[in-house]
Amino acid sequence: MNKQIKNKLESILGENVRILSGVGGGSIADSNIIETSSGKRFFLKTGFSNTMFLNEANGLKELGKPGCIKVPEVIAADRDFLLLELIVPSAQIKNFWTVFGQQFAALHRFSSSSFGFYEDNYIGATPQKNIPSDEERNNWTVFYLNKRLRFQIQLAEHNGYGTAELRQAFSVIESKIDAILSGSEEPPALLHGDLWSGNFITGTKGEPVLIDPAVYYGHREADLAMTYLFGGFSNEFYRAYNEAYPLKDGWEYRLNIYKLYHVLNHLNLFGTGYYGQAIRLMEYYR
Repeated sequence: MNKQIKNKLESILGENVRILSGVGGGSIADSNIIETSSGKRFFLKTGFSNTMFLNEANGLKELGKPGCIKVPEVIAADRDFLLLELIVPSAQIKNFWTVFGQQFAALHRFSSSSFGFYEDNYIGATPQKNIPSDEERNNWTVFYLNKRLRFQIQLAEHNGYGTAELRQAFSVIESKIDAILSGSEEPPALLHGDLWSGNFITGTKGEPVLIDPAVYYGHREADLAMTYLFGGFSNEFYRAYNEAYPLKDGWEYRLNIYKLYHVLNHLNLFGTGYYGQAIRLMEYYR
């Protein structure tokens, strides 16, 4: 913790602070548990000097608005750090996955007047464009094509992955996306935006807790697709979710179009190991 951040934290908390221990598992920010002179403990993220931590703070606050699922309380945030409530995990409650599915369904019932979000943020370390055009505000297909898929394809071109094969596969998606998403029309739902098994933890009472969001308002199938991409979610989670908020017919067919966004992002972040998977997801709709 550099002196400037330490001084800011001590001004905010009104006490001296020290790093108590590091927290592993993060691939983007540096995470530590800090302790004040009176023994209070908090979770601190550092390692960037841009809007990432401010965006994450706003995303956590947005997820907290419905009051249906636990998120860490934001204590303070600026361009250099994010200070959060420290959540010390305990053993999962017996019906953890049922509760998680029900609460996640309730989150998705929280809506907005338009798709997108009032600010851009990040998906991992990649900028995520959320501010909709007039056409995109009320048209999910146009929003998703422009702000999610085309944006990632343009990044792939810039990063040297824009092969003729990739361009051809994506041209098929562009020509068919109206048909692919037909019948899935719903109001904008509050989305976590990046929910995989590393972006939830167990709370102090054994309850589900959401962390590390990439928040925006979109179609809830996009959130669920990410949970399927890398596994780690119980069948009980999906059963409870669908009982609480039944999915529209054809949702299984649409999963791959939503997985594609995240796989393209992984291609741009981590390289060619995700190239083949991106091509296969697009060829599914040929």
